[in-house]
Amino acid sequence: MPSVKYVIELSDDDRKTLLDIVAKGASPAKTILRANILLASDRNNKKHMTVAEIADAYHTSPTTVQNVRTAYATNGLEATINRKKRETPPVPPKVTGDVEAHIIALACGEPPEGYSKWTLRLLADKCVELNYAESLSHVTVSRILKKTNISLT
Repeated sequence: MPSVKYVIELSDDDRKTLLDIVAKGASPAKTILRANILLASDRNNKKHMTVAEIADAYHTSPTTVQNVRTAYATNGLEATINRKKRETPPVPPKVTGDVEAHIIALACGEPPEGYSKWTLRLLADKCVELNYAESLSHVTVSRILKKTNISLT
């Protein structure tokens, strides 16, 4: 069992925030669990509990309790309670605004020789041929044109 490394003494504002989170119950379960752990760890509370008691009371491990206490002591309340947002998406978008502009410009221009109008597949193939994108689906081209209210007819 981990030893108590950080003593948690919540300020009145922090305690009020945590009590609101627990009372409303509208936050994610992990947020409510972390709030309960911090409230139970508070030395200013007459009923503060040990790490093992908190772990038993909230059906978690002592390591989780220690991690929450450590996060609060080092990073503060917001970083402990709320999930960190991703800085970048897991997969970068294939079609950027620049590629969209090229597709729109092509669609508004003259169709290739031998064709009376642009088709979605022709536009997709032309974009790949001109190296606007590595690969491009006709469905993606359709979505871009629909978003900008451009019709190929």
